[in-house]
Amino acid sequence: MERRKVYKDVLKLALPAVGEMLLYMTIWILDTLMVGQYGGRVSLSAVSLGGELLYTFISIFVTMGIAVAMTSLISRKLGEGDLKSANEYANVGVYIGSSMTLVFFIVFNRFSGGLLEAAGAKGQVLEEGSLYLSICSWAMLFTMGRHLLNAILRGEQNTRVPLYSSAIMMVTNLSLDYLLIFGIGIFPELGVRGAAIATVASGVAAFIYTLHYVQTKDGIRISLKYIYLIREKSVEMIKLALPASFQEASSSLSRLLVVFMIMRSGEINFSANQIAVTTESLSFMPGWGFAVASTTMAGFKYGEKKYRELKEVVRANLELSMMIMGGTAVIFLIFPERLVSLFIKSDEVEVIRLAALCIRIGAFEQLQLAVTMVLDGVLKGIGDTRTPFIISATSAWLIRVPLASLIFFVLKLPIYYMWYAQVVQWTIHAGVIYYVYRKRIAEIIEVEKGLEVEELIEDSR
Repeated sequence: MERRKVYKDVLKLALPAVGEMLLYMTIWILDTLMVGQYGGRVSLSAVSLGGELLYTFISIFVTMGIAVAMTSLISRKLGEGDLKSANEYANVGVYIGSSMTLVFFIVFNRFSGGLLEAAGAKGQVLEEGSLYLSICSWAMLFTMGRHLLNAILRGEQNTRVPLYSSAIMMVTNLSLDYLLIFGIGIFPELGVRGAAIATVASGVAAFIYTLHYVQTKDGIRISLKYIYLIREKSVEMIKLALPASFQEASSSLSRLLVVFMIMRSGEINFSANQIAVTTESLSFMPGWGFAVASTTMAGFKYGEKKYRELKEVVRANLELSMMIMGGTAVIFLIFPERLVSLFIKSDEVEVIRLAALCIRIGAFEQLQLAVTMVLDGVLKGIGDTRTPFIISATSAWLIRVPLASLIFFVLKLPIYYMWYAQVVQWTIHAGVIYYVYRKRIAEIIEVEKGLEVEELIEDSR
């Protein structure tokens, strides 16, 4: 393929996905900013901890589990020209994902207080966090449903509609945040409750838009007529989804465990870390957009058996994602205090100091994160969800968690030492996954050469 065309194709698919991630980041940042400005570190800790629990489980079981399997299967089937099978896998994925959504809604709605207490929340943080989590469990129903529909669209190389639905979510969420948290005009001042209500309303609005598009304008339709295929099609889907879910579970649960360690080390440490993580999303959210493009494009090229073009697509995604994330790394190095001060009251001097240190250290993990995200997406796109799981689990549980335990329980060091540990973790992770990708792509190209030789022999006959 001509190199310019490769970049054009990548950007056509990746830019809407990057835009979608930037909108999510904007929601997260401004939501955190408004809650922090309204209630200080107590409300910030309550909302951050409740959101961390909720979205960890959404990611494990839907966003990075069944949705990844759906995108991979749909893109490969469409690459093979098999629209019928793509439709069947899309519907079976929605059936499975919807059942899981209902179970988790009941758990989070009924046991919000117990879950937060187990995480180490106490006093006002526990009270406000329980309220936030129980209300936001209603948003889970619609958010998880939208992620399933987005998985179908991405499998069809449509990243525009997920972008538009995210824009609807952003406008609805932030407008209601402002009105309901602070009580503007005729609206009551609801604080954390207002932030939760805004989350639910925005989730409903975005889901309705996405569902309407899929059912009226898309090549794939959601219908109960495929229900009889659950037994037949779910085996292959679950075979792909389980390693992807286990990977996200391994990564998210290890991250959540570290968050609990940080919470127990003190509210100042916890608030500083949450602000630093939110700020860092300026970088890794766009990187995740290129990872989405990598999964879809790799799946299509693999289905079409165009393996050399697959390699070119991966190279373009890597170069572009590293360029963007490298640029934000420079910003993190130069302006960390200015970025951090947006999220918390100016009198929280120690929180600002610690968060700025974390961000400056985090600049040195951005290129490794870019490599990890893109190559992880490529392997999943070609149907290998097992290898990313093994690498991620090893990275999380043999590097991240032991180092966190050492830092907080043995040495009792400040929060920024955890960010040094993360730089070590992502450097090793990126090196291993790059080695595996190079080995796998070499094997795939050898297969292509073999196919070409067979075709020449057949032609000569």
